[in-house]
Order: sequence, then structure tokens, then C-alpha cells
Amino acid sequence: MSRSTILTLSIVFFVLFISNFVANGISGGRKKVENVKTNKEVQELGRYSVEEYNRLEGSQKGGVGSLKFSQVVEAETQVVSGIKYYLKIVAFSKSGVSKVFDAEVVVKAWMHSKELLNFKPSPANK
Repeated sequence: MSRSTILTLSIVFFVLFISNFVANGISGGRKKVENVKTNKEVQELGRYSVEEYNRLEGSQKGGVGSLKFSQVVEAETQVVSGIKYYLKIVAFSKSGVSKVFDAEVVVKAWMHSKELLNFKPSPANK
């Protein structure tokens, strides 16, 4: 191959490599999850988040947590050491009032683990 052909191919591969990052978002950035309401994995993570919150809340207060999972209405993912999910969850209180909560869960599939990092009322409730 001639030197100019190698240079041209190198430039083409470099442009394709860079365009892949532009098209798929910057590595480590958040990505919106499509079809959240029909995504079984995301809905199960929402259910897990509420159950884990109830378990932790119940153990701190010596009782049972008070929320009932309804559905995840929004979700984003971020690649970290695993996949971090940012969930917007609708749950009902014991009195039947629905509220929106923000949850963060990290899933490490290769370790068969998931961990609830954060669970709090969403600013959307205000």
C-alpha cells in the first residue's frame, strides 16, 4: 500500500471512531431509557427500590416501611463500575396518596448485585 492510502484509511477510521462517540453520547454520560413503562428490567428495579427503601426504613423505625410501588415513569442509565440507574418512581403511601420519588440504583451484573444508593421524594412533589 502506498503511504497516502494508509494515511487516508487512518483518517477514515479516526473519523468513524469519533463519530461513534458523538452518536452514542460521551462515555459515562447519562442516557435516557426508552419505553420505560414496558421495560421489565426497569420496572423490577423500581419495585426493588421501593422494597429496599421500606426494608431500610422499617429496620430504622422498628416496623415496616410504608410505600407501595406503582410504576417507574422515567429512567436514565449511566455506565460506572456497573450500570447506574436514575429512576423516577410513583409509589403510594399507606393513606393511598401517590407521590413521586427519585431513586439511584447500581447494578453489577457480573457480581449478581444491585444496591440502592439513594431514595428520596422528587422535587416534582412540591
